[in-house]
Formats: sequence, structure tokens, C-alpha cells
Amino acid sequence: MENKDLVMEEKELSNRQGLLQRAMHFAKIPILVSLFITPVRFLLELAGLPEYAIFIIGLLWLTLAFSVYWGIKLYKEKKAYLLLLLSLIIFAPVSRLTVVVAWWVDIKWELGTHYGLYFDSFGETLLNQGVYGALVQIIPGFLLGALTIVFMRYRKSVAKQTNNINQ
Repeated sequence: MENKDLVMEEKELSNRQGLLQRAMHFAKIPILVSLFITPVRFLLELAGLPEYAIFIIGLLWLTLAFSVYWGIKLYKEKKAYLLLLLSLIIFAPVSRLTVVVAWWVDIKWELGTHYGLYFDSFGETLLNQGVYGALVQIIPGFLLGALTIVFMRYRKSVAKQTNNINQ
């Protein structure tokens, strides 16, 4: 009996590690894209473009776009919602690090961008961007990704029913 329990525990651990590795795989490209999004937005703001013109270039929009993409890619998966959530949990805090760097650059050289307006210390910025900022991405990203999974599964079931009726 002990051997069977040990095998089951090892299998469960392997499944968890596999899910985490898959989530990291899904988060890799969005993380790389995010490393360019914030510096581009920062430079456009320094160039004098108004906030409404550069609003669309942001991490929330990137998160929502990748959440839809992940929903489309994951809808056939048994643990689609968990993979979506893990991918967002990996992606969101890491993507916010460029915002922390932009804050530091703005504060250090007194550039006057919006990045330097809200926080007074590095710790405060790291907490607000890494935790609260990440939640601002994770929550709507998960909701939109989950809705995409639901929609894709519904669409697949309707197509299957239609095929069964036509046969």
C-alpha cells in the first residue's frame, strides 16, 4: 500500500511541475514583449506625446490580448483555467519590473513622466507595481481568458452537435 501511495504522490508532483513548466512556457513570450512595451511608452512620453495618444501602449492591454490568446490555445486542456491563472501569475509581476525601472530613471534624473508621480521610495514602488499592479493585470486577464475558454468550449460543443445532426 505504501508503494502505491508513493507512486501517486510522485505522479501528482510531476503533474504540478509539468503545469508550472507549461505556464512558464506560455508566459515567456509575453514577458519578452513586456520588456519593450514600458520603455517604448516611457520614451514616447519623454518625446512629448500626450497620455491619451500612448494609453493603448500598456501592460494591461498586453495582458488582455495574451489572455484571449491563451484562452484560445488552452480551451481543450483539462486544467485550462489553472494554466491560465499560473501563466498570469508568472507574467504579471515580472512585466511590472520595467515600470519600477522607469520609476527609478524618472526619479533619478527628474524627468517628470507619470512614472515618478505616485511613489516616494523604491520599496513602495516595488510593492505597488509588483503586487497591486500585477493584480490589476491578473484579475481582468483571468476573467477575459476564462470567458474565452468558455466561449471556445461552447463553440466546439455547438459545432459537435451540428455535425451529429447533419450525419
